[in-house]
Amino acid sequence: MEGVKVNSAEREHTYRLPDFLQSVKLKYVKLGYHYLTSHLLTLCIAPLMILVLLQLTPDDLRLLWAHLQFHLVSVISASMLAAFASSFYLLTRPRPVFLLDYSCYRPRDDHSLPLHSFVDRLRLSGSYDDSSVEFQRKILEKSGLGDRTHLPEAILMIPPSPTMKAAREETEQAIFGAFDSLLANTKINPKDIGILVVNSSLFNPTPSLSAVIVNKYKLRGNIKTFNLGGMGCSAGVISVDLAKDMLQLHRSTYAVVVSTENITQNSYHGVKKSMLIANCLFRVGGAAILLSNKSSDKRRSKYELVHVVRTHKGADDKAFRCVYQEEDEEGKTGISLSKDLMAIAGGALKTNITTLGPLVLPVSEQLLFFATLVMKKVFGRKNMKPYIPDFKMAFEHFCIHAGGRAVIDELEANLQLLPVDVEASRMTLHRFGNTSSSSIWYELAYVEAKGRMRKGNRVWQIAFGSGFKCNSAVWVALNNVQPPKNGPWEDCIHDYPLKLN
Repeated sequence: MEGVKVNSAEREHTYRLPDFLQSVKLKYVKLGYHYLTSHLLTLCIAPLMILVLLQLTPDDLRLLWAHLQFHLVSVISASMLAAFASSFYLLTRPRPVFLLDYSCYRPRDDHSLPLHSFVDRLRLSGSYDDSSVEFQRKILEKSGLGDRTHLPEAILMIPPSPTMKAAREETEQAIFGAFDSLLANTKINPKDIGILVVNSSLFNPTPSLSAVIVNKYKLRGNIKTFNLGGMGCSAGVISVDLAKDMLQLHRSTYAVVVSTENITQNSYHGVKKSMLIANCLFRVGGAAILLSNKSSDKRRSKYELVHVVRTHKGADDKAFRCVYQEEDEEGKTGISLSKDLMAIAGGALKTNITTLGPLVLPVSEQLLFFATLVMKKVFGRKNMKPYIPDFKMAFEHFCIHAGGRAVIDELEANLQLLPVDVEASRMTLHRFGNTSSSSIWYELAYVEAKGRMRKGNRVWQIAFGSGFKCNSAVWVALNNVQPPKNGPWEDCIHDYPLKLN
């Protein structure tokens, strides 16, 4: 039409419309392909069975029945064999492990510290020169942490007071806070707990933290206790795996996993930059998780544990030393983070998902991955980009360890996730910081607080830790999960998600 002007916005919309339609078309083509490959066996066998049944006449059925009566001994023997095989399978198969509930520690509000106040305290502490303070300020600006993360009381003092007594108080507050909430929400008797697994990487006093819990809650004398140390931020998944194995050995009991970390005695007060980064990321946190192998608990449980996949790269020297506790030139102890950390984490992730993929990915994604592998290896197409499986077809929710902004960015890019897929991780990092092994539980609590967890939803918890380790846990929701009582997001979930720079 002549004489009619089209503004720039309309022109842009007109030009983009075919691209949009094309993407929608490709989406439905992929969904159709996924459905076809996933149900290929059913689609092939069902028509054949229908054809066979249609061909059978009443005389054929009478002849079949007479034949079975004639071979009655054979039929009874086959039935008994089938019954024996079924019983043997039921008795020897792995017992399902259910997650009844979990609780995350909510630190006191007066222990939260805005980032600018944290920088001011660094200056006043007398432990850092101007260059070290400025370096930490820049790291904090890019860290993804907000102004409501929590630090222990001993670190908030000027000067800090990192005594053993203060360290015990920090850890006990986190452990008891999470444990008390768990007992209140589940109403279980502490005497019914048969297995206890505690993990704290850097703080391992004598008596052990597991003994501290036994003493506090007067747990029974024959309880199986384990105390894991030095295993880094991925120790939460390791603890769940250990509890799962113990639940396979001991019938009809409960297992509690407690994940925490201590900052009081593990802040670095030197000037080495690779050791200052940890000061900017780690914050107070802890979680307590109640697991059961009782079939009667399935109806009231939140999740069932489906898979645990653990990857250890400790045989490689670079991977072994990329997160390393040591002393600097002045004899001050801290955690040194290598510049190769992200590359090593990427390699560990690749190995982990190579094992996890076949367990969780639909057949359609596995066929596409295999096809590209054949094209590269057999037909010599070395320049062909490897196919990255769409893990969004395997999981509805992702709980990526909130180790830092770079970690979340790296996994979002490598796994081709959407912003909503990493929302729980980013918001947890902003609100609570890196709470080490418990961060994946704050993230799961975020998803629940948003009301997004529906029956049948699959959750992927993935964490990285020193050593170097990459560990995954896969859960499936058994019910529509309601927002947790006394949850860590109870007073602030309406503020999230935030738009972060």
